[in-house]
Amino acid sequence: MSRFAPPDVPRRVVTGTRDGKSVVVSDGPVPNAHHYTSIPGMMTSVVYTTAATPPLPQDDGECAPAGLVVPPAPGETRLMIVTFPPDTSMARPEFDPAAADAEQREFIPGLAERFEADAPGMHRTETVDYDIVLDGEIWLELDDGATTHLRTGDVAVQCGTRHAWRNKTDRTATMCFVLIGALLR
Repeated sequence: MSRFAPPDVPRRVVTGTRDGKSVVVSDGPVPNAHHYTSIPGMMTSVVYTTAATPPLPQDDGECAPAGLVVPPAPGETRLMIVTFPPDTSMARPEFDPAAADAEQREFIPGLAERFEADAPGMHRTETVDYDIVLDGEIWLELDDGATTHLRTGDVAVQCGTRHAWRNKTDRTATMCFVLIGALLR
């Protein structure tokens, strides 16, 4: 497989209750996973969402449709899987930042608009995030260029901070993000 080959689409298994028994209500690929044409090797997917006070049992409707606004409102959650290509893929002569921006605005609305034009990738959301490295290595960049190197199995807890993810390796890195909507004081 090429180091820029599209990553697999995550499988999502959702359970529920029918007739008083636990059952699998859906099992298949995440319906809104997107492999970016403008950023080879990048894939984003919102796997699941919950309301601020989720009802149980959940209904059988799709809770993570395409076009869903990514940053959750206070108390809501978003579960995402993102595959980051090496940063060098954005330094190639054929890389088109405007096309990448447009594609991100279409497939991760509400989040893409928060990326800073003068500091690519830097952004901030009003969320507490549990960020888990599923595969590979990645660097968490905070203000003033401070970075922390994370490897497979490492967890970062973001508390509404301005940050970016940097993949300084030559292979993709895959992360799981749990975003919990918070109130900015």
